[in-house]
Amino acid sequence: MNDLQGHDIEDLRVGMTATFSKTITEADIVLFAGVSGDGNAVHTNEEFAQGTPFKGRIAHGFLTASVISAAVANKLPGPGSIYLDQRMSFKAPVRPGDTVHATVRVKEVQPERCRVLLETVCTVKGTVVIDGEALIKVGSLVKREQAQARTAAAAAAPAEA
Repeated sequence: MNDLQGHDIEDLRVGMTATFSKTITEADIVLFAGVSGDGNAVHTNEEFAQGTPFKGRIAHGFLTASVISAAVANKLPGPGSIYLDQRMSFKAPVRPGDTVHATVRVKEVQPERCRVLLETVCTVKGTVVIDGEALIKVGSLVKREQAQARTAAAAAAPAEA
């Protein structure tokens, strides 16, 4: 674990999982539309959205996907991790009031590069709404200890001379 209680590369094993859940509110949709600039009427106008194949308003896909980001940042690998890549497929709509459960599972550990490949899945009431993969950079306890040893050695060197 790092100082922020996130996992280092040495902590991670294939099959580890974590879930983060969030209920998507009306406020989330309105705020996301404002922050992102995506004011698509399928998200913001119930009358318009009733005439679409969705038969009502739906949450932005990337608002829903942000629950994956929360799972990565807060759970696995956790604080200190850095998102490098995300591939995802949107499978079903998410509506205001739905609770999204984002589950991340370690699929591959790349110790030499301090990277982990995660399977990422979002579900609502047991239905997959997003699936994909994320590549995440994490820290390394071994590399931090080596850097500290080099710093200590460099600081001690002038005193020995």
